[in-house]
Amino acid sequence: MRHIYERDVPMDMRDGVTLRANVWRPLEGTAPTLVMRTSYNKEMDRFAGGPFNPVPSLTAFLNAGYAVVIQDGRGTYASDGTFEPKVNEVADGEDTLAWLREQEWFDGTVGAYGASYMGMTQWAMAVSGERSLKAFAPSVAAVDWYSGLWYSPGGALSLSMLTFWTTFMYAAEEQRAFEHGETDSAEAAQRLFGALADPLALCDALPVADLPVIGKGRWCDDWLAHPDFDDYWKAQDWRPSIGAVTAPALFTSGWYDLFVHETVADFMRMRSEAASEKAREGSRLVIGPWHHEMPMNGEFRDRSFGAAADCDLSPSHVAFFDEWLRGRPAPSPQPRVRIFVMGIDQWRDEEDWPLPDTRYVDYHLSSSGSANTAAGDGVLSLEAPTAAAQDTFRYDPRDPVPTAGGAVLPFPGFVGPVDQRAVDGRSDVLCYLSPTLETPLEVTGFVNLTVFVSSSAVDTDITAKLVDVFPDGRALNLCDGILRLRYRNDLSKPELMTPGEVYEVTVPMAVTSNVFLTGHRIRLDISSSNFPHYDRNSNTGGVIATEAVEDMVVADNTVHHGGARPSRLILPVIDR
Repeated sequence: MRHIYERDVPMDMRDGVTLRANVWRPLEGTAPTLVMRTSYNKEMDRFAGGPFNPVPSLTAFLNAGYAVVIQDGRGTYASDGTFEPKVNEVADGEDTLAWLREQEWFDGTVGAYGASYMGMTQWAMAVSGERSLKAFAPSVAAVDWYSGLWYSPGGALSLSMLTFWTTFMYAAEEQRAFEHGETDSAEAAQRLFGALADPLALCDALPVADLPVIGKGRWCDDWLAHPDFDDYWKAQDWRPSIGAVTAPALFTSGWYDLFVHETVADFMRMRSEAASEKAREGSRLVIGPWHHEMPMNGEFRDRSFGAAADCDLSPSHVAFFDEWLRGRPAPSPQPRVRIFVMGIDQWRDEEDWPLPDTRYVDYHLSSSGSANTAAGDGVLSLEAPTAAAQDTFRYDPRDPVPTAGGAVLPFPGFVGPVDQRAVDGRSDVLCYLSPTLETPLEVTGFVNLTVFVSSSAVDTDITAKLVDVFPDGRALNLCDGILRLRYRNDLSKPELMTPGEVYEVTVPMAVTSNVFLTGHRIRLDISSSNFPHYDRNSNTGGVIATEAVEDMVVADNTVHHGGARPSRLILPVIDR
């Protein structure tokens, strides 16, 4: 199909604000349309998509006969108004689709695609119950912005993500203001863009609320002022609205993407709660050995997942939209779930999620008899120890455990699987190891740690990390989590601890798929910090974002196991 390209096409929103889009429309006749609404500049080359990119190829969509609309969101780049993350996206999404319905070249069917923030803008259209939206494809994205992005499922602040993204968006706003003649100087934009060159420094200052690159009186201040999952966050929570979604979704994520746990949860919600059978039965899930950013090729500093990990999302997206926008099912049925199983480094098709043959297995924590489990000689065992024991470590927030890999942004050299020997030997990390495996063991699904803990402080954090230990000594992280103990019962209702009292808590450790091969060992690391991925708990029970270094106190934290306190790592095992 031949197309006409139009740049900066104006679209008037209901409140009079004008948004602008680049439009590729058919030269003649009508066509189904794919929409991407972005806050990252519609002119960026990355939106052309292609191999190793979380955004499918624009050329592939055009060659397949689709019209395409890529719009700058409110208050970004060519569009007017003020950018307020998530606030206006439902109304603006509805108005964009209303504009589309008035175009003579529009055939009445529309799909949406895009990654990260562009995935959230798709959700904004979907949860509104918009019937002209026939399918959407959110990549590396999530509905819930509290436990899916700015805070962890356990209530800790996602510090590195918040500081980096906020600085980038404030810098883009300052640059836009300068280019539009709203300010005479580009100095503010240059200062903020310059700060992005050293993302570690962005996270170092205390109090967090006084970070020098954070703008005052803006949305980031609101996020820091609401550490609990309170009414502020509940007003932005679209999960209860999934019951209004009528369009099926194609979910794409990576095992080391910061959204992966919520992406999988969103897929499960769609399967059970969506308003139409098409949405429930037609939704699909794809997870590869990728992180949040390009390139999506499975290549990391300490691990390569091989040629099979290379990915061009375009063919799967075209097939998905062909089915739901054009009524052209693929010649062979598309798998509901397609995952890359690490360890054996192979793609595999599955019936559903959780995998129907999942068996949850407890690996119990115990001591080896040494007085120093921090040296790495704690034990993970299938047998529950009868003798009660405990392991204590001292957590000093002034010297937190440094982040070493995982689903973190924006540290390219420290994202994904990283050899944990870089942080081994610290006295504030407890390591529990399984015996050497005599047969392969597959772990695919959500991982949790149920642990009995006490502390000398009224509040502290518990971190947990699942690690694959290779015969040559390499120790590569798979997934991890953190629980702020004030939120042990409810993210909405913080409860301080009584020092010395023992509490049974569960640390959500996200999700993975990995085969621990013969000769490997399963390792669990427990500590109280993972900085700067998450902010450091001051241990005072106060408002952490406002506390200075002199406010912090040291906590002696104890893991209890055995006997009446069966602390255990819960693994989703697949027997095949």
